[in-house]
Amino acid sequence: MNLGLSGRVAVVAGASAGLGKASALALAQEGAKLSVASRSLARAKAAAAEIAGKTRVEVAAFAADVEDTQQSKRWIDGTLKRFGRVDVLVCNAGGPPEGPALEATDAEWREGFERNLLSFARLSRLVAPSMKKAGWGRIVMIGSTSAKMPIENLAISNVLRTGMLSLAKTLSDELGPDGITVNSVLPGYTTTERLEELAKSAAARRGVSTAKVYEIWAASVPLRRLADPRELGQAVAFLSSTSASYITGQALAVDGGRTRSPF
Repeated sequence: MNLGLSGRVAVVAGASAGLGKASALALAQEGAKLSVASRSLARAKAAAAEIAGKTRVEVAAFAADVEDTQQSKRWIDGTLKRFGRVDVLVCNAGGPPEGPALEATDAEWREGFERNLLSFARLSRLVAPSMKKAGWGRIVMIGSTSAKMPIENLAISNVLRTGMLSLAKTLSDELGPDGITVNSVLPGYTTTERLEELAKSAAARRGVSTAKVYEIWAASVPLRRLADPRELGQAVAFLSSTSASYITGQALAVDGGRTRSPF
């Protein structure tokens, strides 16, 4: 299937590793030019070089902490100066602190809000003028299935990911008349560095090995395995495409069927 992304300009946050990098690679494989960002410029440049080497598309690297307003603005302004427009925005950031709700501090709640909700709203605001001018755009927000089915010991994520769904739905209403779609993807257990951290933490709490935790998690998935980041990246690429032109305001769980919800 031709996703109609050749020559489009996509900006991907948190693109130096994990789900962000997988999403950036999937978009580049469809011919999209990229602007990738990470808090570390060295890591952003390394990811950009790797993706460009695999796909032969133009990839620009920026240092940007999406929790910082000025850094985010410099990134988007730099992208517009380099490419002239933004067609696709992939909102992505590392997960918030672990822990139960009643043990989370005010500082941890604020950190989670800044990273996993406010940053998505800010980036959407920054790219919207370019998309409105073109009469076309795609915004895809990467969250977690915790938005639909709370996960043990991830209280802050459970709350903020649900807020992200409301943000995406609200923006889909506001931006729809301008030809801009806004959707969410909700990864389940996916083999990233973040999942490895969560597995080690769960193993310590339960008094079992990390391998046993992975085994338990895989058994809870109807497909009986964990996801590869590339599978999430492909979902992001599809929602960014011309083929998904009549899909907006939706939340797609990429979780092997684990979420126990019919919608």
